[in-house]
Amino acid sequence: MDRSEKDRVKIFDTTLRDGEQSPGISLNKQEKLEIAHQLARLGADIIEAGFPITSPGDFEAVQAIAREVHGPVICGLARTGKQDIDAAWNAVKDSERPRIHTFIATSDIHIERKLQTTREDVMGQARAAVAHARQYTEDVEFSPEDGSRSDVEFMAEVIQIAIDEGATTINVPDTVGYTMPDEYAEMWARLYELIPDLAKVITSVHCHNDLGLAVANSFSGVTAGARQVECAINGIGERAGNASLEEIVMLLHTRESSVGVWTSVNTREIARTSRLVSRLTGYPVQPNKAIVGRNAFAHEAGIHQDGVLKERTTYEIMDATTIGLETNSIVLGKHSGRHALRKALEELGFAVDGAALNSAFKRFKELADKKKKVTALDLEAIVSDEMKQAPAAFEIESFEVEASNVRAPLAKVTVRMPDGTVGSGSFTGDGPVDAFFSAINAATGHDARLKEFHVSAVTGGRDALGEVTVLLELDGQLGSGTGVSTDILEASGKAYLRALSNVLSDDAVAEAERLLEQETRTAPAP
Repeated sequence: MDRSEKDRVKIFDTTLRDGEQSPGISLNKQEKLEIAHQLARLGADIIEAGFPITSPGDFEAVQAIAREVHGPVICGLARTGKQDIDAAWNAVKDSERPRIHTFIATSDIHIERKLQTTREDVMGQARAAVAHARQYTEDVEFSPEDGSRSDVEFMAEVIQIAIDEGATTINVPDTVGYTMPDEYAEMWARLYELIPDLAKVITSVHCHNDLGLAVANSFSGVTAGARQVECAINGIGERAGNASLEEIVMLLHTRESSVGVWTSVNTREIARTSRLVSRLTGYPVQPNKAIVGRNAFAHEAGIHQDGVLKERTTYEIMDATTIGLETNSIVLGKHSGRHALRKALEELGFAVDGAALNSAFKRFKELADKKKKVTALDLEAIVSDEMKQAPAAFEIESFEVEASNVRAPLAKVTVRMPDGTVGSGSFTGDGPVDAFFSAINAATGHDARLKEFHVSAVTGGRDALGEVTVLLELDGQLGSGTGVSTDILEASGKAYLRALSNVLSDDAVAEAERLLEQETRTAPAP
């Protein structure tokens, strides 16, 4: 099929910006870098690496991504204030292809209730912001926040101002997930009528999933002429999340002959990217999730199984290998050496050397002693688990759990604190995991409350690695963590302590944000 560049849909990934705003997610700089490198391997056209003004940590992560990740455009988000735009530029300026993305609300409810200003002021702020951003770079994106609930004529005026000042991408978001596909398409049709200059820039969609329509609305925008889709891996993001990257990409890929547009995404990297983001964020993928859920290519009904055995396409509209689900082609054993491990990790996209390779090799040998075969999925799990080890974090020194059906389980634990000291605690509970977590609270001196607890197997078999995801609450703050081990209790303890570390880290970030924001208005991103 002949492909025209005008029919290519650019994939703007916002996993590291909007996705990280999901409750309980707290990624450190190294984790963000690893995800960004994988997004580059995936073939994302633009990576929105963060919101640099919000905290020193976010600024440093965006700056590191701009310096170390090659290929995609690296984008920083900014409100219309000069400080925001300066921070975004300073964070992304070392990228081969930097972009500043600035936004301001155009809906009356946001203008009157949130910004507490006027339409005239919004137009002035939009003009000044884009003009200031253009002093730094030719690649400037502008978004009228809450576009789908804005008066379309007024929004068109603001967009025209942004184009006049040099914006090269115009993104009109459905910020609160309110619109429907036909309404969104009609909005775009009207904007093209009101703003002939839209034909001279890239138009973009950014849709939230509050009513479950994020992908449908994004697709509607594409059919109306948009050639950039803003989305996130596994659909993570504010509230109910964003349009799912894997779903919009595979929709356009599978139905390319019908819709006439295409993306340059390497679909074989989709499954691996999904797993990496899930492990590092602590957000598990639901089993029936389209494209990447574990049931996405599973068949239970006899009629379906019979049909697939005779001819796969009777019930499967996609080939599982298209999204990279044949990752168990790499198999190592207990006699495999350091060189074999490094080569296998390189095939998986992990550049590991020096101390990091030594640490991964130690984990690999420990696992190989317990399993006959170590697969690619096992390697992904232990490497991403090692990445969760932050320097200033709680770590398990030792634990002992006594459980039976005749007395309450008793857990004893010692924990190394971030300052290097060791705390100990013991507790009984309703079950061994409850007792274990209560003992950790006693050892650390923090009374965290468990909100969610998930256990899954990385691979099949009795010797499989167990992956535990924990969401906890401490003083009103949510934090998530994951842990991987062949021992479920050990994995649970790792996950709980990482979640606790993330909550306390978030408290420090929140204080920095408070100090930074006391002179400016806060505003959610589009």
